[in-house]
Amino acid sequence: MSIPTNIVEGSGQESRRELARFLGYAANSATELEYHLQIARDVEAISLTDYASLTARTVEVRKMLRGFTKRVREDTKRRE
Repeated sequence: MSIPTNIVEGSGQESRRELARFLGYAANSATELEYHLQIARDVEAISLTDYASLTARTVEVRKMLRGFTKRVREDTKRRE
């Protein structure tokens, strides 16, 4: 829940710089989720198949967030 929450919170900020900051928080939350998935796998709360699928999706979301953050920061620099 923290990934989309940070995105929404960032989109409500007054500056692109603040949006980028919250997108960074969202990406960090994706990293945290990846760790939680590892723990769930290790304690056998999820199957290896589900772990692999969910981890791949989490990594993809984090990559998208990093790309979006980079784009927002570039736009911010151009506007300054």
